[in-house]
Amino acid sequence: MERVSFTGEPFSQELEQGVDPATRLPYGVSRYYSGLVADNGENPQSAANGTRRDPIAAQYVPTEAEHHVRPYEDADPIGDRRYMVVPRLVHHYHDRALLLVNDRCAVYCRHCFRRHFTGHGSGRITKPELEAVCRYLELTPQVREVLLSGGDPLMLPDRELFAVMDRLRLVRSDLLLRVCTRMPVVLPSRITDELVSGLAARGPAWMVIHANHPRELTDAFVAAAQRVLRCGIPVSNQTVLLRGVNDNADTLEALFSALVRIGVRPYYLFQGDLAAGTAHFRTTVDEGLEIMRILRSRLSGLALPIYALDLPDGGGKVPVESALLRREPDAYVFAGPDGREYRYPREKA
Repeated sequence: MERVSFTGEPFSQELEQGVDPATRLPYGVSRYYSGLVADNGENPQSAANGTRRDPIAAQYVPTEAEHHVRPYEDADPIGDRRYMVVPRLVHHYHDRALLLVNDRCAVYCRHCFRRHFTGHGSGRITKPELEAVCRYLELTPQVREVLLSGGDPLMLPDRELFAVMDRLRLVRSDLLLRVCTRMPVVLPSRITDELVSGLAARGPAWMVIHANHPRELTDAFVAAAQRVLRCGIPVSNQTVLLRGVNDNADTLEALFSALVRIGVRPYYLFQGDLAAGTAHFRTTVDEGLEIMRILRSRLSGLALPIYALDLPDGGGKVPVESALLRREPDAYVFAGPDGREYRYPREKA
Protein backbone atom coordinates (compact mmCIF):
# COMPACT_ATOMS: atom_id res chain seq x y z
CA MET A 1 0.00 0.00 0.00
CA GLU A 2 1.42 3.36 -1.02
CA ARG A 3 1.73 5.75 1.96
CA VAL A 4 0.68 9.39 1.80
CA SER A 5 1.19 12.24 4.21
CA PHE A 6 -1.76 13.35 6.30
CA THR A 7 -0.95 16.45 8.27
CA GLY A 8 -2.73 19.53 9.48
CA GLU A 9 -5.79 17.71 10.83
CA PRO A 10 -6.69 17.94 14.53
CA PHE A 11 -6.28 14.20 15.07
CA SER A 12 -3.87 13.09 12.35
CA GLN A 13 -1.97 10.82 14.73
CA GLU A 14 -5.11 8.73 15.20
CA LEU A 15 -5.33 7.86 11.50
CA GLU A 16 -3.62 5.44 9.18
CA GLN A 17 -3.63 6.58 5.55
CA GLY A 18 -2.62 5.37 2.13
CA VAL A 19 -3.77 5.05 -1.49
CA ASP A 20 -4.86 1.90 -3.27
CA PRO A 21 -2.68 2.23 -6.39
CA ALA A 22 -5.14 0.27 -8.56
CA THR A 23 -8.39 2.12 -7.81
CA ARG A 24 -6.88 5.40 -6.54
CA LEU A 25 -9.57 5.42 -3.87
CA PRO A 26 -7.68 6.34 -0.71
CA TYR A 27 -7.09 3.80 1.98
CA GLY A 28 -7.63 5.17 5.45
CA VAL A 29 -8.88 4.02 8.81
CA SER A 30 -8.89 5.40 12.32
CA ARG A 31 -7.11 3.22 14.83
CA TYR A 32 -10.32 3.19 16.86
CA TYR A 33 -12.33 1.71 13.98
CA SER A 34 -9.70 -0.83 12.98
CA GLY A 35 -9.72 -1.90 16.63
CA LEU A 36 -13.33 -3.08 16.21
CA VAL A 37 -12.24 -5.90 13.90
CA ALA A 38 -12.80 -9.25 15.58
CA ASP A 39 -9.58 -11.03 16.47
CA ASN A 40 -10.78 -14.41 15.27
CA GLY A 41 -9.11 -14.91 11.91
CA GLU A 42 -12.05 -13.77 9.80
CA ASN A 43 -10.97 -12.75 6.33
CA PRO A 44 -11.79 -9.23 5.12
CA GLN A 45 -11.29 -10.41 1.53
CA SER A 46 -14.50 -12.52 1.55
CA ALA A 47 -12.61 -15.48 0.13
CA ALA A 48 -14.25 -17.72 -2.43
CA ASN A 49 -13.41 -20.72 -0.28
CA GLY A 50 -16.17 -19.74 2.14
CA THR A 51 -14.07 -18.00 4.77
CA ARG A 52 -16.19 -15.38 6.49
CA ARG A 53 -15.15 -11.76 6.25
CA ASP A 54 -15.27 -9.47 9.21
CA PRO A 55 -18.10 -6.92 8.72
CA ILE A 56 -15.96 -4.08 10.04
CA ALA A 57 -12.81 -4.87 8.07
CA ALA A 58 -14.86 -5.40 4.92
CA GLN A 59 -15.87 -1.74 5.01
CA TYR A 60 -12.33 -0.33 4.86
CA VAL A 61 -9.86 -3.01 3.65
CA PRO A 62 -9.24 -2.77 -0.13
CA THR A 63 -9.81 -6.00 -2.05
CA GLU A 64 -9.12 -7.29 -5.52
CA ALA A 65 -12.85 -7.17 -6.27
CA GLU A 66 -12.69 -3.36 -6.43
CA HIS A 67 -10.54 -3.58 -9.54
CA HIS A 68 -13.38 -5.15 -11.54
CA VAL A 69 -15.52 -2.29 -12.84
CA ARG A 70 -18.72 -3.16 -14.67
CA PRO A 71 -19.70 -1.18 -17.80
CA TYR A 72 -22.62 0.56 -16.11
CA GLU A 73 -20.67 1.59 -13.00
CA ASP A 74 -19.42 5.14 -12.50
CA ALA A 75 -17.19 7.09 -10.10
CA ASP A 76 -20.10 9.56 -9.80
CA PRO A 77 -23.14 7.26 -9.81
CA ILE A 78 -25.66 9.74 -8.38
CA GLY A 79 -24.72 12.63 -10.68
CA ASP A 80 -23.10 15.12 -8.30
CA ARG A 81 -21.10 16.73 -11.08
CA ARG A 82 -24.19 17.20 -13.24
CA TYR A 83 -25.92 19.21 -10.52
CA MET A 84 -22.89 21.19 -9.28
CA VAL A 85 -24.09 24.76 -9.69
CA VAL A 86 -20.88 26.35 -8.39
CA PRO A 87 -17.73 24.58 -7.19
CA ARG A 88 -18.50 22.58 -4.02
CA LEU A 89 -22.29 23.09 -4.14
CA VAL A 90 -24.62 20.42 -5.56
CA HIS A 91 -28.23 21.56 -6.04
CA HIS A 92 -30.14 18.48 -7.12
CA TYR A 93 -33.34 18.70 -5.08
CA HIS A 94 -35.67 21.70 -4.97
CA ASP A 95 -35.37 22.76 -1.33
CA ARG A 96 -31.90 21.51 -0.32
CA ALA A 97 -28.33 21.63 -1.50
CA LEU A 98 -25.19 19.65 -0.71
CA LEU A 99 -22.00 21.48 0.29
CA LEU A 100 -18.72 19.57 -0.08
CA VAL A 101 -16.72 21.24 2.66
CA ASN A 102 -13.68 18.98 2.41
CA ASP A 103 -12.53 15.78 0.73
CA ARG A 104 -11.06 13.89 3.73
CA CYS A 105 -12.53 11.08 5.82
CA ALA A 106 -11.40 9.32 8.99
CA VAL A 107 -12.29 6.01 7.31
CA TYR A 108 -12.51 5.63 3.53
CA CYS A 109 -15.43 3.28 2.99
CA ARG A 110 -14.82 0.80 0.20
CA HIS A 111 -18.47 1.19 -0.87
CA CYS A 112 -18.07 4.98 -1.24
CA PHE A 113 -20.32 6.50 -3.92
CA ARG A 114 -18.46 9.84 -4.05
CA ARG A 115 -15.25 8.33 -5.44
CA HIS A 116 -14.84 11.15 -7.98
CA PHE A 117 -14.27 13.63 -5.12
CA THR A 118 -13.34 11.95 -1.87
CA GLY A 119 -9.63 11.99 -1.08
CA HIS A 120 -8.53 13.32 -4.46
CA GLY A 121 -6.79 16.48 -3.34
CA SER A 122 -9.60 19.05 -3.35
CA GLY A 123 -8.95 19.62 0.34
CA ARG A 124 -10.89 22.12 2.42
CA ILE A 125 -13.32 24.60 0.93
CA THR A 126 -11.61 27.95 0.28
CA LYS A 127 -12.95 31.37 1.17
CA PRO A 128 -13.59 32.29 -2.49
CA GLU A 129 -15.44 29.00 -3.00
CA LEU A 130 -17.55 29.61 0.10
CA GLU A 131 -18.37 33.13 -1.04
CA ALA A 132 -19.53 31.80 -4.43
CA VAL A 133 -21.69 29.24 -2.63
CA CYS A 134 -23.26 31.93 -0.48
CA ARG A 135 -23.96 34.16 -3.47
CA TYR A 136 -25.81 31.28 -5.11
CA LEU A 137 -27.83 30.60 -1.97
CA GLU A 138 -28.74 34.27 -1.66
CA LEU A 139 -30.19 34.13 -5.18
CA THR A 140 -31.95 30.79 -4.62
CA PRO A 141 -34.44 31.24 -1.78
CA GLN A 142 -36.14 27.87 -2.33
CA VAL A 143 -33.08 26.22 -0.75
CA ARG A 144 -34.06 25.86 2.89
CA GLU A 145 -31.58 23.17 3.91
CA VAL A 146 -27.83 22.78 3.35
CA LEU A 147 -26.14 19.42 3.86
CA LEU A 148 -22.53 19.70 5.01
CA SER A 149 -20.71 16.72 3.57
CA GLY A 150 -17.61 15.77 1.61
CA GLY A 151 -15.57 13.78 2.67
CA ASP A 152 -16.53 14.26 6.28
CA PRO A 153 -17.16 17.81 7.52
CA LEU A 154 -15.96 16.89 11.00
CA MET A 155 -12.47 16.34 9.62
CA LEU A 156 -12.27 20.13 9.81
CA PRO A 157 -11.11 21.65 13.10
CA ASP A 158 -13.94 23.23 15.07
CA ARG A 159 -12.78 26.73 14.20
CA GLU A 160 -12.96 26.11 10.44
CA LEU A 161 -16.23 24.19 10.60
CA PHE A 162 -17.90 26.90 12.67
CA ALA A 163 -16.63 29.59 10.29
CA VAL A 164 -18.38 27.81 7.39
CA MET A 165 -21.59 27.51 9.38
CA ASP A 166 -21.44 31.15 10.50
CA ARG A 167 -21.03 32.33 6.92
CA LEU A 168 -24.03 30.27 5.85
CA ARG A 169 -26.03 31.78 8.70
CA LEU A 170 -25.34 35.24 7.24
CA VAL A 171 -27.13 34.13 4.07
CA ARG A 172 -30.25 33.18 5.97
CA SER A 173 -30.57 32.65 9.70
CA ASP A 174 -33.27 30.00 9.35
CA LEU A 175 -31.32 27.70 7.02
CA LEU A 176 -31.43 24.15 8.35
CA LEU A 177 -27.88 22.79 8.45
CA ARG A 178 -27.50 19.03 8.23
CA VAL A 179 -24.10 17.72 9.34
CA CYS A 180 -23.49 14.44 7.50
CA THR A 181 -20.74 12.55 9.28
CA ARG A 182 -19.43 9.10 10.17
CA MET A 183 -17.37 10.39 13.09
CA PRO A 184 -19.57 9.09 15.96
CA VAL A 185 -19.15 5.62 14.41
CA VAL A 186 -15.51 5.66 13.28
CA LEU A 187 -13.85 8.16 15.64
CA PRO A 188 -16.22 8.97 18.54
CA SER A 189 -13.52 10.93 20.40
CA ARG A 190 -14.07 13.66 17.79
CA ILE A 191 -17.51 14.35 19.28
CA THR A 192 -16.38 16.65 22.07
CA ASP A 193 -18.43 18.88 24.35
CA GLU A 194 -16.93 21.88 22.57
CA LEU A 195 -17.98 20.57 19.17
CA VAL A 196 -21.57 19.77 20.07
CA SER A 197 -22.12 23.01 22.00
CA GLY A 198 -20.78 24.93 18.99
CA LEU A 199 -23.09 23.05 16.64
CA ALA A 200 -26.07 23.65 18.90
CA ALA A 201 -25.29 27.37 19.04
CA ARG A 202 -25.43 27.45 15.24
CA GLY A 203 -28.77 25.69 14.87
CA PRO A 204 -31.21 24.79 13.59
CA ALA A 205 -29.10 21.73 12.84
CA TRP A 206 -29.40 17.98 12.49
CA MET A 207 -26.70 15.32 12.47
CA VAL A 208 -26.97 12.42 10.05
CA ILE A 209 -24.63 9.52 10.76
CA HIS A 210 -23.76 6.29 8.95
CA ALA A 211 -23.77 3.01 10.91
CA ASN A 212 -23.96 -0.29 9.04
CA HIS A 213 -23.51 -2.99 11.66
CA PRO A 214 -24.43 -3.53 15.34
CA ARG A 215 -20.77 -4.02 16.28
CA GLU A 216 -20.23 -0.35 15.47
CA LEU A 217 -22.54 0.66 18.32
CA THR A 218 -19.92 0.56 21.05
CA ASP A 219 -20.07 2.30 24.42
CA ALA A 220 -17.92 5.05 22.91
CA PHE A 221 -20.39 5.48 20.05
CA VAL A 222 -23.35 5.61 22.43
CA ALA A 223 -21.62 8.25 24.56
CA ALA A 224 -20.85 10.35 21.46
CA ALA A 225 -24.40 10.11 20.13
CA GLN A 226 -25.91 11.00 23.49
CA ARG A 227 -23.56 13.96 23.79
CA VAL A 228 -25.06 15.31 20.55
CA LEU A 229 -28.62 14.54 21.57
CA ARG A 230 -28.25 16.21 24.97
CA CYS A 231 -27.37 19.45 23.20
CA GLY A 232 -30.72 19.36 21.40
CA ILE A 233 -29.41 18.23 18.00
CA PRO A 234 -31.53 15.41 16.53
CA VAL A 235 -29.58 12.46 15.13
CA SER A 236 -30.68 10.15 12.33
CA ASN A 237 -28.86 7.27 10.69
CA GLN A 238 -28.35 6.12 7.14
CA THR A 239 -27.35 2.52 6.47
CA VAL A 240 -26.14 1.01 3.20
CA LEU A 241 -27.26 -2.54 2.45
CA LEU A 242 -23.94 -4.35 1.95
CA ARG A 243 -23.46 -7.93 0.90
CA GLY A 244 -21.46 -9.84 3.49
CA VAL A 245 -21.80 -7.05 6.04
CA ASN A 246 -25.46 -6.58 6.93
CA ASP A 247 -27.53 -8.30 4.22
CA ASN A 248 -29.80 -10.22 6.55
CA ALA A 249 -32.78 -9.29 8.67
CA ASP A 250 -31.25 -10.38 11.99
CA THR A 251 -28.29 -8.02 11.66
CA LEU A 252 -30.39 -5.06 10.58
CA GLU A 253 -33.02 -5.72 13.24
CA ALA A 254 -30.29 -5.59 15.89
CA LEU A 255 -28.84 -2.41 14.39
CA PHE A 256 -32.08 -0.47 14.02
CA SER A 257 -33.57 -1.48 17.36
CA ALA A 258 -30.33 -0.54 19.17
CA LEU A 259 -30.24 2.86 17.45
CA VAL A 260 -33.80 3.65 18.49
CA ARG A 261 -33.07 2.72 22.10
CA ILE A 262 -30.43 5.45 22.32
CA GLY A 263 -32.56 8.02 20.51
CA VAL A 264 -31.12 7.79 16.97
CA ARG A 265 -33.77 7.49 14.27
CA PRO A 266 -33.11 4.94 11.48
CA TYR A 267 -33.69 7.13 8.42
CA TYR A 268 -32.69 5.32 5.23
CA LEU A 269 -31.58 1.84 4.24
CA PHE A 270 -29.90 2.41 0.88
CA GLN A 271 -29.68 -0.06 -1.95
CA GLY A 272 -26.08 -0.04 -3.19
CA ASP A 273 -25.23 2.64 -5.73
CA LEU A 274 -23.59 1.76 -9.03
CA ALA A 275 -20.24 3.10 -7.85
CA ALA A 276 -17.20 1.85 -9.75
CA GLY A 277 -15.78 -1.36 -8.31
CA THR A 278 -18.54 -2.00 -5.76
CA ALA A 279 -20.52 -4.82 -7.39
CA HIS A 280 -19.28 -7.28 -4.75
CA PHE A 281 -21.08 -5.22 -2.09
CA ARG A 282 -24.45 -4.95 -3.83
CA THR A 283 -27.40 -7.17 -3.11
CA THR A 284 -30.25 -7.53 -5.57
CA VAL A 285 -33.31 -5.34 -5.11
CA ASP A 286 -35.39 -8.46 -4.51
CA GLU A 287 -33.11 -9.47 -1.66
CA GLY A 288 -33.56 -6.02 -0.15
CA LEU A 289 -37.32 -6.20 -0.51
CA GLU A 290 -37.40 -9.56 1.25
CA ILE A 291 -35.29 -8.20 4.11
CA MET A 292 -37.69 -5.27 4.44
CA ARG A 293 -40.68 -7.65 4.49
CA ILE A 294 -39.16 -9.50 7.43
CA LEU A 295 -38.17 -6.32 9.25
CA ARG A 296 -41.67 -4.91 8.90
CA SER A 297 -42.99 -7.91 10.83
CA ARG A 298 -40.43 -7.39 13.64
CA LEU A 299 -39.94 -3.63 14.08
CA SER A 300 -42.16 -0.69 14.87
CA GLY A 301 -42.50 2.14 12.39
CA LEU A 302 -40.15 4.19 14.55
CA ALA A 303 -37.34 1.67 14.03
CA LEU A 304 -38.02 0.92 10.35
CA PRO A 305 -36.08 3.04 7.82
CA ILE A 306 -37.12 3.83 4.27
CA TYR A 307 -35.61 1.40 1.80
CA ALA A 308 -34.32 3.82 -0.84
CA LEU A 309 -32.37 3.90 -4.08
CA ASP A 310 -30.45 6.70 -5.78
CA LEU A 311 -31.43 6.19 -9.40
CA PRO A 312 -28.68 5.86 -12.01
CA ASP A 313 -27.82 8.83 -14.22
CA GLY A 314 -28.66 11.33 -11.51
CA GLY A 315 -32.33 10.39 -11.47
CA GLY A 316 -32.72 11.17 -7.78
CA LYS A 317 -33.62 9.33 -4.60
CA VAL A 318 -36.79 7.18 -4.54
CA PRO A 319 -38.36 4.72 -2.10
CA VAL A 320 -37.81 1.29 -3.63
CA GLU A 321 -41.12 -0.25 -2.67
CA SER A 322 -43.36 2.43 -4.18
CA ALA A 323 -41.18 3.45 -7.14
CA LEU A 324 -40.53 -0.03 -8.55
CA LEU A 325 -42.65 -0.33 -11.72
CA ARG A 326 -41.65 -3.72 -13.08
CA ARG A 327 -38.90 -6.31 -13.45
CA GLU A 328 -37.33 -6.98 -16.82
CA PRO A 329 -34.84 -9.78 -17.55
CA ASP A 330 -31.81 -7.53 -17.10
CA ALA A 331 -33.14 -4.63 -15.04
CA TYR A 332 -35.49 -3.30 -12.39
CA VAL A 333 -37.44 -0.37 -13.79
CA PHE A 334 -38.24 2.54 -11.47
CA ALA A 335 -40.33 5.67 -11.76
CA GLY A 336 -38.19 8.73 -11.17
CA PRO A 337 -39.30 11.96 -9.50
CA ASP A 338 -39.27 13.58 -12.95
CA GLY A 339 -41.76 11.07 -14.38
CA ARG A 340 -39.14 9.26 -16.45
CA GLU A 341 -38.33 5.57 -16.17
CA TYR A 342 -34.89 4.51 -14.89
CA ARG A 343 -33.24 1.13 -15.14
CA TYR A 344 -31.20 -0.44 -12.34
CA PRO A 345 -29.39 -3.66 -13.37
CA ARG A 346 -30.47 -7.10 -12.17
CA GLU A 347 -27.05 -8.42 -11.24
CA LYS A 348 -25.83 -11.86 -10.43
CA ALA A 349 -24.11 -12.20 -7.08
